[in-house]
Amino acid sequence: MRDALYVELADGDLRLVKLTEAHRAALRAACAADPDIWPIYSSSFGPDHFDTSFAALIGHENRMPYAIMGGDRLVGMTAWLRPDWSAQTIEIGNSYIHPDARGTGFNGRVKRLMIDHAFGVGVRRIEFRIDERNKRSQAAVTKLGCTKEGVLRSERITWTGYLRDTGLWSLLSSDWQG
Repeated sequence: MRDALYVELADGDLRLVKLTEAHRAALRAACAADPDIWPIYSSSFGPDHFDTSFAALIGHENRMPYAIMGGDRLVGMTAWLRPDWSAQTIEIGNSYIHPDARGTGFNGRVKRLMIDHAFGVGVRRIEFRIDERNKRSQAAVTKLGCTKEGVLRSERITWTGYLRDTGLWSLLSSDWQG
């Protein structure tokens, strides 16, 4: 299922391409555009931490990251995470969109493209794990029709040392209207 899931995806000017070393400089610049956002992320892609976080993202076997392209411009990143092939479950996460693309519907297009594809190749459940402080991401998954299943208390320690409570959201293939 991994080979069917982790492919390049496109919808008009929006393209999700496999994140590689060739995207490092452009993603570093995109992530530097909003240095104040990183404290609500598990790991920082801000200027002081970018190289370590980038290497971990592209070097982890259970992460399948994408560079998000708007036309010819890299505007962010997202990834398939925590695949459980026997349960037909995947998480979408590690998402970041450049500030000038937020509020434009771009992120919704990215997520719908990924969700449509995942369900199309046999995934039955998609999860989103969101810091309880991240109200923008919670609102975005609510718009997609996701259900909040609960809160995983002190689920992880973030790069700042914060004990993060993580909201667990899901979307089932039977729920998806597309």
